[in-house]
Amino acid sequence: MTDAAHTTPSDGTPRRRVDRSADSRALILNAAVNCLAEKGYSDTTTLAIQARAGVSRGRLLHHFPSRDALLVAAAQHLAMNRLIDGEQWGAEFPANPSGVPGGDRERVVAATTRCWETFDQPYFWAAVELWVACRTRPELRETLRPEEHRLGAAIRQTVAAMYGPKLAAHPNFPAVRDLLFTSMRGVALTYTFDAREHAADRHLPIWIDAAIALLEVED
Repeated sequence: MTDAAHTTPSDGTPRRRVDRSADSRALILNAAVNCLAEKGYSDTTTLAIQARAGVSRGRLLHHFPSRDALLVAAAQHLAMNRLIDGEQWGAEFPANPSGVPGGDRERVVAATTRCWETFDQPYFWAAVELWVACRTRPELRETLRPEEHRLGAAIRQTVAAMYGPKLAAHPNFPAVRDLLFTSMRGVALTYTFDAREHAADRHLPIWIDAAIALLEVED
């Protein structure tokens, strides 16, 4: 697919330039994340991203003159989209036909499970590639640091929305949130050499039980 494929929609009417630009930018960001997750940082070149996105060299450089800026923007872009989904999920919980509200225990189980699911997404592995590369690339580290701080604040807000106002107001909630995320991140990294069924990970019940206990959820 090339830039020309995005100039005219199926009804034959001309596309606005701003729409074409947004489309090509999204293609580039998605291609960059998938390349990072599949190929790793070293092999994710701008040429590889360009080929995967199906855009011209000029189009790619117009949006992202710097490779590192592109890779950081890509990982952050998909992560933010996932956070938006998480906030919506939290606001609508539980989304069931009967409309009967679930209890605190059900919400902890559902929210903790959903948090764990994020550690099996391409943008997580893309972020891991960037974090590791930062160890020896100070210029990448300087590009990534402010974006990670911004994303971290958004993650905390989204996780609170997923667990709901009542649970998020518990004095232990910040500790629970940080404990779950640091532990989940560590367990997820072991999948690089020990692939297994993510949804059936033996740690998930442990995380759920810990959250229920620390948030003092009653039966």
